[in-house]
Amino acid sequence: IFFRSKMLQKQAMASIMRQDYVPFGHADDVHDKRQKQEDLSMPVKGPLQARWSPYVDNGGSCIALAGPGYAIIAADTRLSNGFSIQSRSTTKMCQLTGQCVIASAGMQSDRATLHKNLGTRLQWYEYQNNGVQPGVRAIAQMLSNTLYMRRFFPFYTFNVLAGVDEEGQGVVFSYDAVGCTEPMAYGCTGSGNALIEPVLDNQMLRSHQSKAGGPAQYSMQEAVDLIKDAFSSAAERDIYTGDGVEIYIITKDGAKKENFPLKRD
Repeated sequence: IFFRSKMLQKQAMASIMRQDYVPFGHADDVHDKRQKQEDLSMPVKGPLQARWSPYVDNGGSCIALAGPGYAIIAADTRLSNGFSIQSRSTTKMCQLTGQCVIASAGMQSDRATLHKNLGTRLQWYEYQNNGVQPGVRAIAQMLSNTLYMRRFFPFYTFNVLAGVDEEGQGVVFSYDAVGCTEPMAYGCTGSGNALIEPVLDNQMLRSHQSKAGGPAQYSMQEAVDLIKDAFSSAAERDIYTGDGVEIYIITKDGAKKENFPLKRD
């Protein structure tokens, strides 16, 4: 008797609910539509967190090689933002002195600011020392200090510095974002780093060669050709590297600039 009374109560409630929808159409249709809407209702969204980053990577690749009596540094000219090309002729390099050039990959605005700050500090040095320019090793240390000084909000740049020192020997310094560096025979940074670095390891250090005879000694022209080949290879795989390459050939007599075209797609 108890269960029968419960069933009767449920049937009565269902009948009342169905009668409420009669003025709006067929009771069965209205009830079924409402039931479907309740079943398909979306869950309530929780709180949203807004994110913003002050940094953007505008792509590009930089290479530097050092040899006896020379240093060569190069960078491509493509400026990207995501999958868009903003410019095909933007330089990533800055000649700091007659025997020292810097190339920077990363964020364009931070690159321009860093190059401007370095140029200003070098001008101050010349004014205070009767026009004498600092050596490449002194500039390398100044760049390291400048980057480390901004370590809590760093310049989003990845730099290579190349030049000829006081003894007439080429030298290269490669940096991370907070200024860690050391002198080396070659260096590479930027979006094409993972593609170019193995090529340089193989050709400069003879790494991964079964009959390697020690590190290679390249003439100046051979080093320039190696850089061109490395950029041509990287441009085939890296969409952020392309359009053209600026090459600085540095000797004790000064720096000479060359341009080398790359694919533009």
